Amino acid sequence: MTEDALLETDINEDLDDLEHVDNWADGAALWSTDWTAETVLSQLNRGNIDLNPSFQRRSAWSENKQSLFVESLILGLPIPQLILAEDKRKKGSYIVIDGKQRLLAIRRFASEGDESDFKPLKLKDLNERSDLNKKMYKDLLDDEDLSEDLAAFQNSSIRTIVIRNWKSEAYLWEVFLRINTGSVQLSPQELRQALHPGPFSNFVDDASAESIGLRTALKLKEPDFRMRDAEVLLRYLAYKNFASEYAGNLKLFLDDTTLRFNESWEQSQQMLEEQVQAMEDAFSFTEDVFGGANYLRKWNGEKFEPRKNRAVFDIMLHFFGDPKLRAALDGKSGEIVSEFKRLCEQDPDFLASIERTTKTNEANNNRFNKWAEVLSQISGLNVPTIDFGV
Repeated sequence: MTEDALLETDINEDLDDLEHVDNWADGAALWSTDWTAETVLSQLNRGNIDLNPSFQRRSAWSENKQSLFVESLILGLPIPQLILAEDKRKKGSYIVIDGKQRLLAIRRFASEGDESDFKPLKLKDLNERSDLNKKMYKDLLDDEDLSEDLAAFQNSSIRTIVIRNWKSEAYLWEVFLRINTGSVQLSPQELRQALHPGPFSNFVDDASAESIGLRTALKLKEPDFRMRDAEVLLRYLAYKNFASEYAGNLKLFLDDTTLRFNESWEQSQQMLEEQVQAMEDAFSFTEDVFGGANYLRKWNGEKFEPRKNRAVFDIMLHFFGDPKLRAALDGKSGEIVSEFKRLCEQDPDFLASIERTTKTNEANNNRFNKWAEVLSQISGLNVPTIDFGV
């Protein structure tokens, strides 16, 4: 079982949330065209296709795979289509629904080296066109002997589907999630970032990429290429600030949190930065209490399960970020672990809230508030509960 299983459950829950949106497909139209790589580059250079340079640090493709894709374009081989959606905020601009890695490969290869935003791609490990190894786009431009390869690249055909006249974001979510139901599922956070750009969205991206706690807990060597670490952070901040407003739809809850903090960024920035630091402290405290092999996992009556549990993430990070509570719990690790095991073994409502659906108000109420009551008893403090409207 991989750590990715920790995150895939939330993707499935988002699919369930979409079923409650009425008439989400009304009015949407698909337009199909064959753009050349040169046309795609022109759109990217003018900023008409949203490809943030920060995507490079979360690239799913190695430079070898990017090089092979460029080689495929030069050879005229068929490649998968791009799927874009018109951006309602800016006429003539597009949101990437599918094809970000292909666009990033094209953009990097076409970088001529005098730009700071995109690192130029030097082709490597090519077999069919091994003569192009170590070549860059600038070489194709400058070397007359490579003019045919330059023309082949620039004129290569890329089938592009553009979604127009969509009325509801639910349509884009449906397309996004349905085309990614294979063995490697994409995180909805990618689309959320594209639909709701802003200073808070950038903050979530940056802070999650830099978080030692997230990297350790999710066993990441670098920022997650599907932004699932960013989704963990967003979920933590959403519960931290708006838990009492949660209405049972996780996707809308996270969307609304993103919109609100994008709009109130100047007033909220310092608070959010402090909350992210509190999350780091909570990760460290939880690991110290339960041990690195057991923390953030469910107790099954005999042992801690090997897979980390997102619902356990919620309650540990939410409460252990409080420095006063951590101080009151100092030296009481044994009691904390024992009480957590007791809840898992003897409280069927608590157990259901961390091993079945985790997004209902009832599940949230049982998970957060039963744990708050336990921590109150151990610490002697009045740990606040949350009114989930149950």
